[in-house]
Amino acid sequence: MTASIFALAGLIFWISFNTAQGTNIRSDESMLRLSDLIQDRSDKNAALDEKTAAMRSDVDALLHRDDDRSAADDKRLGALEKSAGTQKLRGSAVTVTLTDAPPNATPKVSGVPDPQPNDLVIHQQDLQAVVNALWQGGADGIRVMDQRLISTSAVRCVGNTLILQGRVYSPPYKVTAVGDVSSLRDALDDDPAIQNYQEYVKAYGLGWKVDEHDSVTLPGYSGTADLHYAKPVD
Repeated sequence: MTASIFALAGLIFWISFNTAQGTNIRSDESMLRLSDLIQDRSDKNAALDEKTAAMRSDVDALLHRDDDRSAADDKRLGALEKSAGTQKLRGSAVTVTLTDAPPNATPKVSGVPDPQPNDLVIHQQDLQAVVNALWQGGADGIRVMDQRLISTSAVRCVGNTLILQGRVYSPPYKVTAVGDVSSLRDALDDDPAIQNYQEYVKAYGLGWKVDEHDSVTLPGYSGTADLHYAKPVD
């Protein structure tokens, strides 16, 4: 029995040593290196997006120069590109800014329990609620941070960081929608998930701000539009 215990302990020690490769796997240093790696990959993805956008612009220019499409075909193609979100979009807009509460936040209203850590940060469902409400309010296009959303865009959060189309962002999060400002604000006010979020704004100081703009230009989506799982219907 004793020999078995020592053998198991030796196996655990060997696995830990092999994983750590001589480093302290419980130190913050390894986590910092991982964070730096993620940020570096995000920066590289951003640079690749810019190159992709420039190449796509060059290809489109060559196609327009050499093709034999009619004016009606060009008009139809332009409408499709606008609907797909690959072209710039200009118009009146609202911007919603969501921010984490201070880490030492205390209840701001009576009868509210002391906050748990999860009560003080922006979650994926909060961002999704804003995006969904703006679409419901008739948004012609939406930008999250500096990226245009399209039909295949997924707003995902890991911890308190946003991962959007291969790039990583930290709060505050900004969501800008072009459309009828009155309809967009009404949609935000009427959404049940946002109303629930507002309770945390009042209770613990989560950030919530809505700005109106007479004119904003959203960028066209410049990333890949290939489908990885879904397939077009024949």
